[in-house]
Amino acid sequence: MVVLHTGRETNRRTAAAVTARLAAEGIRLRMLGSELVEMGSEVPDGFDPIPVEDLPAAAEGAEFVLVLGGDGTFLRAAALARPCGVPLLGVNLGRVGFLAEAEQESLDEALDALVARDYAIEERMTIDVVVRSNGSVLGRTWALNEASVEKSTRERILEVVLEVDGRPVSSFGCDGVICATPTGSTAYAFSAGGPVVWPQVEALLLVPSNAHALFARPMLVAPDSQAAVEVDQFGPPALLDCDGKRTIVLPPGARVEVRRGAKPVRVVRIDGQPFADRLVRKFDLPVRGWRGSPDRHPDDRVVHRGGGPRS
Repeated sequence: MVVLHTGRETNRRTAAAVTARLAAEGIRLRMLGSELVEMGSEVPDGFDPIPVEDLPAAAEGAEFVLVLGGDGTFLRAAALARPCGVPLLGVNLGRVGFLAEAEQESLDEALDALVARDYAIEERMTIDVVVRSNGSVLGRTWALNEASVEKSTRERILEVVLEVDGRPVSSFGCDGVICATPTGSTAYAFSAGGPVVWPQVEALLLVPSNAHALFARPMLVAPDSQAAVEVDQFGPPALLDCDGKRTIVLPPGARVEVRRGAKPVRVVRIDGQPFADRLVRKFDLPVRGWRGSPDRHPDDRVVHRGGGPRS
């Protein structure tokens, strides 16, 4: 299955080339009907993908989901792949594309790996979210990156109480509280001052956003812990936003409970690149002067700011 950011003509041409290439290898594609319509004449004759509806079962039976776009497209595709346990391979056609495994210039190599089934599968932790109010469940949802409790009016401070494993930890006024996975540590949580966490680490991040308190630091709790954010019953309403894709309005007094997701998101790994290298490349971090371990192989290289590879 291909999930595409259709907003750019170059993306549509790339998707058409992928369709033809995989069809030549005997691989039939499926696409969301709305995206297929937007591609229009870009699809080569005789290679029309199978149109499917934008439903949780859209990826059922697919070998993998190929994502052509940026992180927003990847998160949208994750909602289609996760219910069926189908792994995703992201190819970055956007700007940062932190969730993507490959860049546009390495698309051919990525397709070769898919055709040859020469790839590994990595499971990424998710979080399940339950919203309660006056003892009733208002909604259930999930997130791959983060579940963010945010104020819904600019004029008022959001007053919250933060709870971990059934015990209150701190109360404060803030713009919001971000409950993030390690995968989401480089997204919204990072912008709010949270730590970068390697994807292999299993933990839950709790990051207050613009908190008015002496103790409102980011916290890293056990993956099996349950966290909750309680909104002041006498304050303004708030909003729950999961991955920027799924929202629930939070009335005063609402309680948002977050725990490890029952279903992970499976991602395709093809190059085995260390997370540290991805971090340096995506954030353009300065690493000039690094010499490394004495037993480092001479072919190991790192791209540093201000020039080409430095051994």
